[in-house]
Order: sequence, then C-alpha cells, then structure tokens
Amino acid sequence: MYDEKAMIKAVFFDLYGTLAGFSPSRFEIQSKAVAEFGLTVTEEGVLLGYSAADAFLAEQNVREPLRLLDEAGKERVFVEYERRVLRGSGIEVDSDVALAIWRRVRKVPYEMTIYADVRPALTALRRRGLVLGVISNMNRTGDALAAEVGLTGLVDFVVTSLEVGSEKPYRPIFDAALARAGVSADEAVHVGDQVMSDVEGARMAGVLPVLIDRDGNHPDFVDTIRIEKLGQLARVLDAI
Repeated sequence: MYDEKAMIKAVFFDLYGTLAGFSPSRFEIQSKAVAEFGLTVTEEGVLLGYSAADAFLAEQNVREPLRLLDEAGKERVFVEYERRVLRGSGIEVDSDVALAIWRRVRKVPYEMTIYADVRPALTALRRRGLVLGVISNMNRTGDALAAEVGLTGLVDFVVTSLEVGSEKPYRPIFDAALARAGVSADEAVHVGDQVMSDVEGARMAGVLPVLIDRDGNHPDFVDTIRIEKLGQLARVLDAI
C-alpha cells in the first residue's frame, strides 16, 4: 500500500503512449495500409480504435504474454488488434482481411520517437535529483530500447519484460525497477497510459500510479491522478 507521507525519490514511466509514439503517426500508417483495400479511416476513429486495441493487448499480456507466443499465435492476436483499430472508424472486417491489412501495416516504414515534451520534462525531473526509469513490456533489452528511441542519457535505466521475464501489470517487473532505482515502493511514482498495465499494475506493486491521457481517452477517470501532458507531472510531484 502506498504511503502518502513518503518522499518521492524515483519516477518510472511506461514507454509507448507515454514517452514515445510512432513517426509517421498511427493515423498515417493505418491510412496507407487500408487504402489498398478501398477503405478509409478517420483521425478520430484511429485514436478511438488504438485506445481499444491497446487495452485489448494489455489484457492479452495478462492472460498470455506475447513474448511466449509463436509467430502464428502473435499473428492471431494482432488480427484482433487490427480489427479493433478499424472498428474505431466504424469499419468491420473479417479475420482474413484484418490479417492482410495488419501485414501491410507492418510494411509501412516507421520509427518510434519521443514526444516533444519528454526531453524538457525529464531534464527538469533529473535536476530535482530523482531517479528516472522506464518499465516496458516490449520484447527487447532495455539498453537497445533506450538507444532506439533516444532516451539514453535522459533516464537512468530501462527495464523490459524480456529481461525480467514478466510483464506489467505483474509485480516482478515493478520490483525489478525498484531494485534498479534503490528505492522502496512508497518512494516511487509510475506514469503510464494504460489503466490495467500501468495504473493497476503500479498499485498492486505498492507504487503510486499517475495516468497520462495524451489522447483524451479517459476524460472522466478519477481512480488516480490524471495528467494530459508530461509537463504537468512536476506540479503533481509538488503536491504529493
């Protein structure tokens, strides 16, 4: 259980949707992919669709982590993922079409880059003497992931499910981050965009969760602290 009287010494962050996103955007990627099938998505629909699809993926990692699935199993998951993305724009497709679109999505060149507000926000937090870490369910090593998205030097470490053998929302990956930071659970805050993996996961580990809602998917969420931009986090820490 989080102790509100404890001093915050470390801040952990989710990666995708919290510190980094796709370039080109998810709307641009989906637009290119579905155009070959005579379909059209909307920006609002893509936001809604990815919100539902990412929530589905978080639930999948609770039931059966992606890293434990073979390629056929992963493809089945992403067929349903793509169907939920398209559903946000009011498009219903069968599994065969969803699979074909997903395979086209994977061929669109993209990279994951940090959001514009990340560098100034992390720099300001480091000036406070806070330990900064990233907790990610991505199936890569932490050092490689940090280098890929441009976080090297901005955070102290990146902990991934590949290295720990456990995904959010389960406690071991949070415990690994706490050990790397050298702090107790009530001395840490975790910031993420997913209710299940980030908010509930942090809470189960005894870490104070902060929901970052960049796309406005949870405007009425009151179950924990909610921010819309990373620059708002400093004010949250001041209030704790």
